[in-house]
Amino acid sequence: MEKDAINPNHYKTGDVEAIEAIKASMTQEAFYGYLKGNVLKYVWRFEKKNRLEDLKKANWYLTRLTNEYQANTIQGL
Repeated sequence: MEKDAINPNHYKTGDVEAIEAIKASMTQEAFYGYLKGNVLKYVWRFEKKNRLEDLKKANWYLTRLTNEYQANTIQGL
């Protein structure tokens, strides 16, 4: 089994993933900021740290931000 560097098992406790707990603790705007900040962090450091892995992480957070924004826009939030 290939190791998942983006969503490793230590980010899950029972049925709850850390990202969902973080989302539940924030306003919608704050959660957007959290996701955006992670995109910036991983793009900023990719050349000096984990290269492709960091780009994949940035992409994961950008996809999550896109999906959250799209879902909230469709719902009129």
